[in-house]
Amino acid sequence: MSDSIEIISWNVNGIRAVANKEALQWIDERDTDILCLQEIKAQAEQIPENLFEKEFTEVIINSAQKKGYSGTATFSTIKSDFHTTCPQIDHTNEGRIVETHYGDIVLFNVYFPNGQKDEERLAHKMKFYDDFLAHSQELRKDGKSIIICGDVNTAHREIDLKNPKANSKTSGFLPIEREWIDKLLDYGYIDTFRYVNGDETDRYSWWSYRSSARVKNVGWRIDYFFISEDLAESLEDAFILDYITGSDHCPVGIRISI
Repeated sequence: MSDSIEIISWNVNGIRAVANKEALQWIDERDTDILCLQEIKAQAEQIPENLFEKEFTEVIINSAQKKGYSGTATFSTIKSDFHTTCPQIDHTNEGRIVETHYGDIVLFNVYFPNGQKDEERLAHKMKFYDDFLAHSQELRKDGKSIIICGDVNTAHREIDLKNPKANSKTSGFLPIEREWIDKLLDYGYIDTFRYVNGDETDRYSWWSYRSSARVKNVGWRIDYFFISEDLAESLEDAFILDYITGSDHCPVGIRISI
């Protein structure tokens, strides 16, 4: 790996829709080494070729079994030693994880489930959370450093969404979901945005398409980069690119020296 790399994560809410809007071409102007996309809603053969001009040497697509649904994709200028789609966690084949190994560093690109549909789906989300954390911890026991990015589908603290009280009984801000992020941090992972930017307010990564929410900045911060604490000193920056449009989410990123 190079000395300092940029990793960007974005829930594109349909990679073909984003391509039609030419909404990924900003990547050509950035020095991005790894691009992690979630909710691509496409099979590998449906990924448009005109996303950007930048050449990534490795592209890993994990499409959902159900067409036009979920899915993740990792584009990298750095060749991984090994990659997997973690079927033992994503056992319903929804294309939710790309795990890539670069030496002693493991990068997870994850589209965590949404729990808003019903109680059963919330239970599925919580099991996914727990299975994922157990798997990540096993890798740490093996001496790996961990980077987790993606749409976690939960706002952690009251400053992470515009209307915390109104959403206190909504999946995405339920105590049980927020407690899982507490647990993640207790296990020695760092919320990179907060680590770099402190308690900065009104910084969100998702806005409803309703009621001009984005124009009014009525949003939620549900897209994250978490790193294992052994990487804390290597973290140079963590940011939200909230000026980039094309999806109901905006990209988030880190710069880290490896």
